[in-house]
Parts: sequence; C-alpha cells; structure tokens
Amino acid sequence: MKKGEKRKLELLQIAYRMFIQRGYENTSVDEIIEEAGIAKGTYYYYFESKENMLEEVIGMMIDKETETAVQILNSDIPVQHKIVGIISSIRPEHSEQPIEEALIQPENALMHIKIKRSLIEKVVPILAKAVEEGNAQGIFDCDDICERVRMLLVISNEIFDEDDYTERDIEVFIGVAEYLLGAKEGTMGFIRHLIGGGKPQM
Repeated sequence: MKKGEKRKLELLQIAYRMFIQRGYENTSVDEIIEEAGIAKGTYYYYFESKENMLEEVIGMMIDKETETAVQILNSDIPVQHKIVGIISSIRPEHSEQPIEEALIQPENALMHIKIKRSLIEKVVPILAKAVEEGNAQGIFDCDDICERVRMLLVISNEIFDEDDYTERDIEVFIGVAEYLLGAKEGTMGFIRHLIGGGKPQM
C-alpha cells in the first residue's frame, strides 16, 4: 500500500471509530483532524467534505462485509446455509448502528441509494456462485441466477432491515426464497430458527 493510501485509510479508521463512539452528527471535521494530528489542508486533500468521508467510511464497511461473504462462499457449510450467511454478512454490525442512522437521514438519501446499489452489485456475483453450487448439487434448480439473487437481496432488505416484521412475513420470505431458488419446500425452513430476540440474524 502506498504512503498516501495508507494515510487515507488511517483517517477513515479514525472517522469510523469516532462516528461509532460519538455519532456522525456529533463528530466534527475539526475533531477528526485533531484526533489524527494533521493539518486541515491534509484532510481536504483526501476528502471533499464530511459527507464524502462518510461515504468512504461506509465503502470501507462494505469491503469488509464483502470479504466476509467470500469467506462464507468458500466455507464447507451446506450451500443453503451459505445463502443465508452471505445475506447476513452484508448487514451492519450492531456497533455500527450510529453510522447506519446517519446514512438514512433525508439529506443523505441519494448517498443511501447509491451505496445500496453498490452493495447489491458487489454481492450478487458472490451469491450467484453459491446458487450455482446448489444447482450442481441438485438442491436448487433455477436459471437467470443473477436476476433471482438480486431480487432475493432486495426482498430481504425490505423485510428485515427494520424490526417490524411478523412471523407471517418470515414464512412468506421462506416460501419466496425457495421459489426463487427452485428449492423443494422446507429446504430454507431453517431460517425461522435463526431469528430470535425480535431481530433477524440474516
């Protein structure tokens, strides 16, 4: 990694930590600069604004989530569990909630849409490989795989991103997942056992 890239990464890691500890709105550019021990000009050399820094912090989070998704894809767990694990891996950790809350503010709406699209485009190929593996094993039976997994991701995000889903929502999602993947009824039923404490673990 080049010196400039290393410095930028260090600044992103500082911002990531401060956004989590203090909240995005309660963290100023001056405080980030002071914590990093750099000149203001150095900050603006790497970032146009605080909003730009937030976008890049979230990009760093997405890269980490994508790495986890690849690890799950390459693991030895059953392929249907890989599907759930990959979907689960692209959700922010509980500690990252302050950053997620900043992203969903009205003033960041366009950034939110851009980032969601970017995340889906990165994850679709990984999820598609898992489905191809399932097809080869006879667990799934579907074509148009990229389109199907994209739809599965969108539906999952819409249902489980908030805590207001119902047991019926879960049952319908399982049925939709099995239909999209061409799986026999009951193949994805284990999903209901992964959901506890009022919040889905996938």
